[in-house]
Amino acid sequence: MVRPSLPRGALMAMLALLGSCAPLCRASPDDFVLQNKGECHLVNGSQRVRYLDRYIYNRQQVVHFDSDVGYFVADMEAGEPSAKQWNSDPAILERERAEVEGFCRHNYEIFEGFMEQRRLKPLVRVSVSKTEDPKKPHQLTCNVNGFYPYDITVHWFKNGQQDPGVVSSELLYNGDWTGQIMVILETDIQKGDRFVCVVEHASLATPYHAEWKLETSESARSKMMTGVVGFVLGGIFFTVGLIIYLKNKKGSRQFISYQPEEVDIMNN
Repeated sequence: MVRPSLPRGALMAMLALLGSCAPLCRASPDDFVLQNKGECHLVNGSQRVRYLDRYIYNRQQVVHFDSDVGYFVADMEAGEPSAKQWNSDPAILERERAEVEGFCRHNYEIFEGFMEQRRLKPLVRVSVSKTEDPKKPHQLTCNVNGFYPYDITVHWFKNGQQDPGVVSSELLYNGDWTGQIMVILETDIQKGDRFVCVVEHASLATPYHAEWKLETSESARSKMMTGVVGFVLGGIFFTVGLIIYLKNKKGSRQFISYQPEEVDIMNN
């Protein structure tokens, strides 16, 4: 959770930080970015809350407040004067420590109902590729995306037996508050083998099964090849027909009817 607005007195704190980072600022370009981020890290709802107030100059954290510590900590030499000054002010420390309740837990209570009721079903896609390992030349990937909440379980089953030899990626967070994860199985695929990616999630009444079989893959490939061949043959027949039509049109003769002019014999 990132604080949407700066706390009271943050502007003065930022100006003080600029004044204290003279050694750093002299080596900086004319354009620079100074960021102030307030973050809430919550464990088991709001049972354990950690509040961070971070000051960042050109992507480098200079000084920060950590509620677990209770005071400001300098992350680099340029932040030491600010940390010393703010730690000597009881009012600043009291305000920062109060953000655990006033900002973190307060906002959690506001969004708790909405977030607990939010359920988004995962989108599951299974793909296969080759590896360089002769013992396990195939790699099956189960890509699970767009789910919320983030707790999810993904397993690979081969011929009805759970395969423990899988590699799982870290949970990635999308920009829309949904997650994605990949679970990879390296194996040797024989004809008749049946693979199933099983996904368990709070949004699903029953586990979702995404099945992959070698026969299914070969059948799809055969259908695709049939479609490609049909398309090519259709194009050939169309081209030949068009050529014949154009030749016939070019070789056909056009007859122009000729009517002699009428001559008035009586007047001649």
